[in-house]
Amino acid sequence: MLKGSTLKALDVRILWPLIETSGGHQRSFSSSIHRSYITFNDFRKKHRWYTKKELVGYSMQDMYSVVSDVSNYHKFVPYVKRSDVHSQGIGGFKADLIVGFPPLNEAYTSQVTLVPPSLVKSECHDGRLFNYLLNEWSFKPGLKDIPNSCVLDFKVSFEFKSLLHSNVANIFFDLICDQMENAFIQEVRRRSGPPSIRSHVLTSDRS
Repeated sequence: MLKGSTLKALDVRILWPLIETSGGHQRSFSSSIHRSYITFNDFRKKHRWYTKKELVGYSMQDMYSVVSDVSNYHKFVPYVKRSDVHSQGIGGFKADLIVGFPPLNEAYTSQVTLVPPSLVKSECHDGRLFNYLLNEWSFKPGLKDIPNSCVLDFKVSFEFKSLLHSNVANIFFDLICDQMENAFIQEVRRRSGPPSIRSHVLTSDRS
């Protein structure tokens, strides 16, 4: 039984299956383990959120093209095993996704709202996995003298129905958020080439 008001982050040996699924992110995972602590309050948290505003060396269209390409998420977004788009209409579509990392694999449906090239918003209220899930990317013009730049706002907010899913998400929350955002930036780089400027984090906050 776990005792004390604070638990040091779990032994890396226990978490090795997740490290292996993280590909080239072993170093960032290990550093996160060494600097993070898990409190009992973290295990009780069902609602989590994360926000980040960043100046990046890509245009609004470059970023929008990748983030809105939901049908290909399974090719470059960590833990997304399948991503199918359907029910397309004016201003958006629905997407069926399967996400997983050992030992969990779950499916859910999101309603995706598109406002090219400034907004991609995904919401889930399907009642099986999440009480709700909000994932929002917005893009605004960057530096006036550098057209291939923009300011991105990334927001994610969720609440799982299952206590098991909540506990797993609470343990790996920081790691997953960082890896997901980095995956999109790397995919933009793969498609559009090196950035015009170095990225600068303007604000960042999380629960």
